This record gives sequence, structure tokens and C-alpha cells, in this order.
Amino acid sequence: MVKINSVLHGSPSERHGVRKGDILVKINGHGIKDVLDYMYYAADTDITLEIERDGVLMTFDIVKDEYDDLGLEFETFLMDNKQSCSNKCVFCFIDQMPPGMRETLYFKDDDARLSFLQGNYVTLTNMKQEDIDRIIEMKLNINVSVHTTNPELRVKMMHNRFAGEKLKFIWQLAESGIKLNCQIVCCPGLNDGDELRRSLTDLGGLMPNITSMAVVPVGVTKFREGLYPLTTFTKETAAQTIDIIEEFQQIFLEKFGTRTVFPSDEFYLIAESELPPKEAYEDFSQYENGVGMLRSLIDEFEQALEMAEWEGGERHVSIATGYSPYGVISMLAKMAEEKFPKLKCDVYRIRNDFFGETITVTGLITAQDLIAQLKGKELGDNLLLSQAMVRRDSDVFLDDLTISDVETALNVVIRTTPSDGFELLDAIMGITY
Repeated sequence: MVKINSVLHGSPSERHGVRKGDILVKINGHGIKDVLDYMYYAADTDITLEIERDGVLMTFDIVKDEYDDLGLEFETFLMDNKQSCSNKCVFCFIDQMPPGMRETLYFKDDDARLSFLQGNYVTLTNMKQEDIDRIIEMKLNINVSVHTTNPELRVKMMHNRFAGEKLKFIWQLAESGIKLNCQIVCCPGLNDGDELRRSLTDLGGLMPNITSMAVVPVGVTKFREGLYPLTTFTKETAAQTIDIIEEFQQIFLEKFGTRTVFPSDEFYLIAESELPPKEAYEDFSQYENGVGMLRSLIDEFEQALEMAEWEGGERHVSIATGYSPYGVISMLAKMAEEKFPKLKCDVYRIRNDFFGETITVTGLITAQDLIAQLKGKELGDNLLLSQAMVRRDSDVFLDDLTISDVETALNVVIRTTPSDGFELLDAIMGITY
């Protein structure tokens, strides 16, 4: 039972007399507790709504096209509260953040509904058998944070006594035909080496319903007092991990026709190894996990540069980036300068003083580090920043300063760009649409 917050004008529900404030009880005889129930049962063409209004149960029969929206809106997107994480993972980034940041940054979600709807990864540790049965009934493909298939090690890494036994849900889902994308946050001395081999072997046994796997290196900030003593990957250990993953890629490729498992770009940067060609990433299924982003950026930029024509006069821009991708971004800037002699593109690598120097990715750079390290520098016509630095659909950095704050402090106009080579070149050249 969920209270209806509003009814869209002209929708099937409004036309049949459903009102704001009504209580949605059932759709086609099925009780409704959240957005998954609502979306699944409302997809039919013939709908019977059971509505409670002022204590009286009412029935509305609606005929509509398949998947047409009924037009009901609720107080929250999920129609109830987000499910929070019940783990205390040794590698959890949220536990490594300083105090005093905005409250929403400290919330750990572990909600299977968000996995299906928004691509979030879930551990399955706060789920019950009936939750798994519902996923199977609704045929919902989800993303799972596995980390290890060793039950005892999973308990240790997640600080959750149920983490090991909940691995059975992965097997139940895969064997029921549910497609799973998986991720492993790899921690030196814990789930790397032979433990990584074990996890990839076990998950490989569930293919083809394990559709992709990403292995990403643990991020370690300076705020780890009282936490598990994690270490970061070195050039040598990163290279060893790449070797293991590429070994399994070859096994899976020969057996199933797909590599399935991919190391994130950061492993290649740490190992100082050349990025694989585009073909090695197949359909870039783990792009949002940082797998293939740099290869895609390079290839797109080269294509854009080949087609580009310079029509303007002299132009000077600057780019601020993290330590990890600095070499790649510098290479792209140099390519643009070589093709267009009137263009000057300076690239600045920003040390992460806020979280600590071991955090080298661009997306975790804060406004205060940008200001401190770029103050007084000649930044040119524009300062180009990755959109990953600011909150989605906003201009707010992790430290709650805004793009406007940085522009004022550095006396420069900022332009943000997505991880797209064509748009990066447009921004460098000053092209707008």
C-alpha cells in the first residue's frame, strides 16, 4: 500500500478518476510495496487498480497500451526508503572520507532496485530469499559486488557474518537465467593473486549468465585511522593482476567467445603499461566502472582531430586532471597543438591533498585543491575540467564549493566536458553548439 502523491494530467489514471491522496493497494490483484512491483504489474494492457480512498476500497478498470505509464507519482522514486548497506567493508571509500562533508555523501546504499533501475552495484547481503525469488519472477538483470567467492574471506572483507552464505544468491540468480554484471574491488594481500584466480574460476562457471566482470583497484585515502591496514597496488603488483585477468580473458574467449572479465584503466596506469586496443574491450560493458574509458577517449579524440579544421585565431586553454590520466591527457593536448600551431593547451596535474596523494583519479579532485594549486597560473581563455569532478546534474564539487567559486578564485571561465574525445577537442578549440 502506497500513498499517491500526484496524478499526471491526461494520464489513464486521471481519466478514470484516480486522485492525489488515494492509497494504491493492488494492481491486478498483486499487492504493491515499491517501484518494482508498480512497474512490473503496471506493464499490462488491462489493469485493475484497487484504491483506498477515505477508508473505502474502490476498483478502477483501465485499458492502455503495453508499458504506457499509468500516470501515478509517489513521494519518493522508490515508493519507500532506500535500503542502506549493512556491511563494514575494509575497502569502503565512504568510511575513508573526512568529517564535515554533506550528509548525503555518507549514505551507503545497497538496494537491488537501484541496481536494476540505475545500474548500482549491490552485495546481496541485506536480501532475503523472497527478494531473490521476486528478482527471478520479474526477470530483473542486476549488478553484483562480489569481491571474492571465498565465503570466509568475504565475511572478513565485508565485516558481515552473512556475507559468505549470501554468495548462494549469485548462483541461484545465474542458474535461473538472470544476467549478472559483477565487480571485484581488488585489495593487495586479501583478494588478489590466487584468491582472484579462485573468484574468476568460480564466476566463470556461471557463464554465460555472468555477462561481464570488472576488477578495480582499491582506493585508499589518508583518513584511515582505526581502519583495516590496506595497502595500494604497486607497479609490480598491478602488472601481476593484469596478467591474471588477461589469462582468464583468453580462457573465456576460447570457451565462450567473449573475454568477460576486464581490469579497470587504473591498473594499466599504475603498472605503466600500454592500454589495450579498442577490440579488447568488446562492447565496453564495464565502462561505468572505469574500464575502457581512456581507450575510448583516445580513439575518439584521434578521430575528431583527423576531421577537425581550425578557423579561429590564437587560443590558449588549460586542463586540470588527476595524476593517473595525466600522461594520456598531456598526449592528447600535444596532438592538438601539433596540428594547430596557433593553439596552446597546458595540462596541470592536481595532487589530491584533500583525500591524500594515494587518490589519483580525476573524479575525486576537489575545488579547494584546484584553487590552491592553480592560483596565480596563466590559465588562458578557459580552464577545462572533467564533468566527473562535480555532482551529476549540478556544478557542486565534493567539498561543496561550486564551479562559480573556482571561476572567481582563479579568474577564469571553466568549461566541463564528459569523457568523450569529440567533446574534449571541441572544448579545447572553443567550439560550442
